[in-house]
Amino acid sequence: MTIEYITLGAYLILLPLLGVLFSKFNNNLSDYVRGGGQVAWWLSGSSILMAGISAFTFTGNASAAFEAGPTVLIIYAANVTAMLICGLFLGAWYRQTRAYTPADVVKSRFSVAVEQFSAYTGILIAPFAAGIQLWALSVFASSTFGVPIEYCIFVIGAVVVFYSTTGGKWAVMATDFVQSLILLSITILVAVLCYHKIGGLSEFFGYFSEPEFAEDFKFVKDPDQWADGKFSFQWIVVIFIMTIYHQITLASAARFLVVKDGKAASKSAYLGAILMAIGSLIWFFPPMVARFLYGDEIMAQAIENPENSSYSYIAQKVLPNGLMGVMIAAMFAATMSSMDSGLNMQVGALVRNIVPKVREMFGVTKKMTPKGELRLCKISTIGIGCLIITYSYLFSQNKELALFDAYLMINSIITIPLVFPMLVGFWVKKLPSWSYFVMFGFCLLPSIYSFWLKETTGEGFTIQQRAMWIFIYGIIGALVCMPFYRRTSDAYKRKVEDFYKLIRTPIRDDEHEGVSRAYGQLVLLGRSSVGVGLALLLLLFVPNELAGILSVLFISGFCAGIGVLLLWAARVEKRKEEQGSE
Repeated sequence: MTIEYITLGAYLILLPLLGVLFSKFNNNLSDYVRGGGQVAWWLSGSSILMAGISAFTFTGNASAAFEAGPTVLIIYAANVTAMLICGLFLGAWYRQTRAYTPADVVKSRFSVAVEQFSAYTGILIAPFAAGIQLWALSVFASSTFGVPIEYCIFVIGAVVVFYSTTGGKWAVMATDFVQSLILLSITILVAVLCYHKIGGLSEFFGYFSEPEFAEDFKFVKDPDQWADGKFSFQWIVVIFIMTIYHQITLASAARFLVVKDGKAASKSAYLGAILMAIGSLIWFFPPMVARFLYGDEIMAQAIENPENSSYSYIAQKVLPNGLMGVMIAAMFAATMSSMDSGLNMQVGALVRNIVPKVREMFGVTKKMTPKGELRLCKISTIGIGCLIITYSYLFSQNKELALFDAYLMINSIITIPLVFPMLVGFWVKKLPSWSYFVMFGFCLLPSIYSFWLKETTGEGFTIQQRAMWIFIYGIIGALVCMPFYRRTSDAYKRKVEDFYKLIRTPIRDDEHEGVSRAYGQLVLLGRSSVGVGLALLLLLFVPNELAGILSVLFISGFCAGIGVLLLWAARVEKRKEEQGSE
């Protein structure tokens, strides 16, 4: 276990170091919250992957694969579908809003009132999701190391807050990239080792028909097979729609505001889709193998919800000596990347959208200097980071809520009503500025009714029932609002027309801010990736058989090889810049 501690310690030192290295890229608010619109498409695409997963993927979702087989893949099929939609046109439209934050987009589409409501609710509610992800990681670390959950929450949270504070969006995306290399390399290795452990795909699929697993591993379950109709046809349809819906609303626009233009936004979305598709196939194979080979052992563990540890358990069984530390680092990577993206987005909303209005309310007319905005961004990052850590600690004290259900519950009760008006507002032109609040109110009705039903009868809606009724009521709310568009002012109608014209207008070269960071990104991340690959070679000193040695060489070569490609691309980019300056 000593080597695992050393590996994890080195990893936790690397992340703050990346934050410090990229801190020099930050000169103003735009740099801090969206990379100045100069982030490369490949860096954004890897960040999209990492922001879309967390340790929850390897705990809560892995437990669903362990218990119910391939049905959970519907969530990731929906993620891939959503990214393809963004690649086709939506990512480019988001980037072409020329916004800094999603709240800016809401303001352009609706009004200042909606902008403020969106910004405030985001800061209050978004840390809940990040808190659940941090909680999920603590479950994983606790089952692996025997470390109290509370210690994990505070240590990991502090590391994320540090590099997010020092480096802003650049540090967030740089760490996402390096972490994606570690995550993909080690999870590919685990999947391959599980493949050999179970004896190949024919043996694997053979288990599906055995009486012990046949009912659980049907893709579509009977409605009464699982509590609340989970994994049934209705659950599959609603979860698929809900996941796509969540990925394509205005709230997700932040991932595309960082790149150079609409073409780069599309390429980053396509890369995210490809990486997510690959990841889906390799992440949920091991938990199912764990069910077939070690199901009884896993469920016999004296821990809360032992099925949540299925991925960790099988990884410990198949990985050679010394590599479990890398596996744990990968789990840390998954959660940190989701936390830091949400953290930075909320900081952007606070400093860009809320603070200027507060200053205006108090009669302060002087604009903040770029240095002052950066200082406020860093203070805000610390404050919101502490809020995430607090939420996570409170979640860890709840012994009755399963991780998988907790995540879907937060989405269906809170997130869907909040983002539904943003989705409709982007697709339906003829809506008055106040329609956001009406649609939001309609979307809340099913959640309120379900809560009342639960309190009075003891039985509320299932997650899929609640989500379905929220969609239905939201559509009714939109239909109620649409006739009033004719009565809106001509000024508002011109604003709406200008918005839809803007999102379809490509960004010109003379619109870009500041200096190009193409070469700097390639060099810093190329060197970092090569450094990580070489550092992983130190694991060769851990006694291992040939299979263990080859495993170490694979993950080392994967990271270092990507780094070499980036350094080669940096040389090409430098020659282009030199030729352009002549």
